[in-house]
Amino acid sequence: MKKIALAAAVTAAATTAYAGNPEPAPIEPVVIVEDTSSSSAGIVVPILAIILLAAAAASD
Repeated sequence: MKKIALAAAVTAAATTAYAGNPEPAPIEPVVIVEDTSSSSAGIVVPILAIILLAAAAASD
């Protein structure tokens, strides 16, 4: 009888000990880093502008 009472007490203590945390676990935000692709658009637009200005100046 003592073993049954001891087993019941241990079981009751174990269930309340592992009942859970009232506050959710903190989740770290996922940081996504995207590599920028190299583009020739940064140089194409100024070159086209220079060509158009040169063509406009040459036509005068």
